[in-house]
Amino acid sequence: MTGDQGKDDGQAGSRVKDSRQDRLKLALRENLKRRKSQARGRDDAASSEAADDALDDAGGNGPER
Repeated sequence: MTGDQGKDDGQAGSRVKDSRQDRLKLALRENLKRRKSQARGRDDAASSEAADDALDDAGGNGPER
């Protein structure tokens, strides 16, 4: 009888561990997606600023007022 209880506890523990690992994997994947999206946004903003600066310099007349 006591041997049966030990087996059940081991199986329940492994299910909890698997569930936790699945949640951690999902959270890590979502975090990575979010960070990549943020990095792309920063790259886009930097490239658009560089393009704006290049257009301003191309006129040669200085800043407009």
